[in-house]
Amino acid sequence: MNETQDELLPEYHFDYSEAKPNRFAGHVTIAVTLRADVAAYFEARAAAKGLPLDEMVNDMLKKDIELIESVSMAT
Repeated sequence: MNETQDELLPEYHFDYSEAKPNRFAGHVTIAVTLRADVAAYFEARAAAKGLPLDEMVNDMLKKDIELIESVSMAT
């Protein structure tokens, strides 16, 4: 066996040339509870647009932020 436990066996090869980036890096996950009527509305809109629910909600929230910021800048 190995002389010390910290030595790696020769069959371990760390080749990161085919590594994929972490798809979760930079993403924040927050759970939000929606009322049933609000959830139904968002689910129907997402289905009609053929989008995943989270993508559609994020797009709508970004547009709301842009609208709020544009109104805030005007005052």
